[in-house]
Amino acid sequence: MSADPSNPGPDSVYHHDLAENLPRHSHHDAEVLAEQRARSYWRANLRVLAILLGVWVFVALGCGVLLGDWLDQFRLGGFPLGFWFTQQGAMLIFVALIAIYHRWMTHIERAHGVDDDPDDAKVTAESAR
Repeated sequence: MSADPSNPGPDSVYHHDLAENLPRHSHHDAEVLAEQRARSYWRANLRVLAILLGVWVFVALGCGVLLGDWLDQFRLGGFPLGFWFTQQGAMLIFVALIAIYHRWMTHIERAHGVDDDPDDAKVTAESAR
């Protein structure tokens, strides 16, 4: 085993504190996710992505292109609905999906204990008011 702590030998144990250029510790570094808990987190993450990407594809491709002619029989703000989806509706829905993704993932990360927010951040913010 090497005597130099900054250059451990091949049989030594890795220590995070000895590594260079790593992000500072989060309050969850001491917690080790169990394999089942990690799988549950990623399953929830992929479900969110699949649902939101499905909505985005339906709105952008379905409503804007494939169903555009059929939607043109309806009007929104004086414009045919198919045209509205193509010109601005898909972009507005996309921005809404970003906000929904943020809130949904924040909830999932907190439920699985992988968020980077301090546990007392809400208390600190409320006491500052």
